[in-house]
Amino acid sequence: MTTLMIQGTTSDAGKTTVVAALCRWLARQGVSVAPFKPQNMALNSAVTTGGGEIGRSTALQALACGLEPHSDMNPVLLKPQSDCGAQVILRGQVHGNMDALDYHAYKAEAKVAVMDAWRSLSERYDVIIAEGAGSPAEINLRTNDIANMGFAEAADCPVLLVGDIDRGGVFAQLVGTLELIAKTEQERTKGFIINRFRGDISLLEPGLEWLTERTGKPVVGVLPYLHGLIIDSEDSIGISGSSDAGALNVIVPVLPRISNHNDFDPLRLHPGVNLQFIGPDQPIPAADLIILPGSKSTRTDLAFLHSQGWAQAIRKHLRYGGKVFGLCGGFQMLGERVDDPEGLEGQNGTTEGLGLLEMTTTMVAGKQLRNVSGSLTFLAGEPSGNALVFKGYEMHNGVSQGAALAHPLGRMNDNNEGAISADGQVAGTYVHGIFDEPAACEALLRWAGLNRSGAAIDYQQHRLAQLDRLADQIEQHLDTDWLRELLGVKAAADYLL
Repeated sequence: MTTLMIQGTTSDAGKTTVVAALCRWLARQGVSVAPFKPQNMALNSAVTTGGGEIGRSTALQALACGLEPHSDMNPVLLKPQSDCGAQVILRGQVHGNMDALDYHAYKAEAKVAVMDAWRSLSERYDVIIAEGAGSPAEINLRTNDIANMGFAEAADCPVLLVGDIDRGGVFAQLVGTLELIAKTEQERTKGFIINRFRGDISLLEPGLEWLTERTGKPVVGVLPYLHGLIIDSEDSIGISGSSDAGALNVIVPVLPRISNHNDFDPLRLHPGVNLQFIGPDQPIPAADLIILPGSKSTRTDLAFLHSQGWAQAIRKHLRYGGKVFGLCGGFQMLGERVDDPEGLEGQNGTTEGLGLLEMTTTMVAGKQLRNVSGSLTFLAGEPSGNALVFKGYEMHNGVSQGAALAHPLGRMNDNNEGAISADGQVAGTYVHGIFDEPAACEALLRWAGLNRSGAAIDYQQHRLAQLDRLADQIEQHLDTDWLRELLGVKAAADYLL
């Protein structure tokens, strides 16, 4: 078994995509490979086949390997609920809520779970590609570190350091990071990858030579900037979709604790949709559809929505004939109130909802985590059954009750799912990923007013195509012979003998 860890000079340096690319490159050659992220802090997450929860980016890397996601692949997931506190997910299950200081003290215990998960994966796969978090040079976080060099030292694995040249200062990033880590950590850092390069590589070569001479470590390769790459991210929210004047205008208010915003990637890719994310202090513009996203802290985000004047804007939008759709936490906000008597998502209490659906939601212990499928049944005249099948996952604490649920959006295993108002203007669901299946996506967009059809993508197939695109970059731009030697794997042709 071999483990290689990819660390970055900063957050968003490209660690996630490099790990996904390496996993896909190895899997295409027949190598038994799995991803591993010791600790992740993200509000985009996925449900494993065993009913656990891991970071969405790690689930994407599992797909790159041809594997179902497993809780061992991301043993510690931190889901921020405030600026100083987070829900701690340990090997797929909720461990509890901690503030930053409490978690910092807890990391020594969390390391046990991290190493147990890594050993479990190591028994099942020949190569582990591990991903760091943030930067290994965050001096204030190095005590009991489990996210970067703390894990690499415990696992005694080599490290490659990724720097993002697109944001500038890549040589300072790489050299500075190396200078700030311990000597043993410098020694286990075997080389560099420069990410997101645009331009003539010959202009960069003098810098690459200087970097190798200065550090004694090779630049394993320079990966190009990939235009149009849309793939599940940990946190960053992407740009808008189509700018076609005839496109369906879709607005998503960006709430402080917005979660699983990768739900909207299929809409970003749809040529008939103009998707806009609206941030704090921005007015909600005229639109066809407003979607309230998932939230890790529903009551806090609901209060924020009210404070921004967005609730009034949503009611005005409905008076002008627009549609409103809620996803998970956003679905809960559409009701009359949200109760959290035990303070599961923050301070206990009650927050007034938008009052657009006749229902109330109560937060209860025991998070609902499951992969689901069903069919949309709410559209009069639409074909039923497989033609409008959706697939996705549930991930929530709340239980909703009320008359609105007697008018469901769809059906799952002979049970009602979601709700739609009597006038057909307001709808919602607990199912994340409901736009991933083309038929379901098209049906929902037609409900919202889209006057063209047949353009929705199969988002799972899109993911696979993007992963192959990333793997191609490894083959074309990195020193793959050097990588094979470091990993102790044979060339692709040798696996066919």
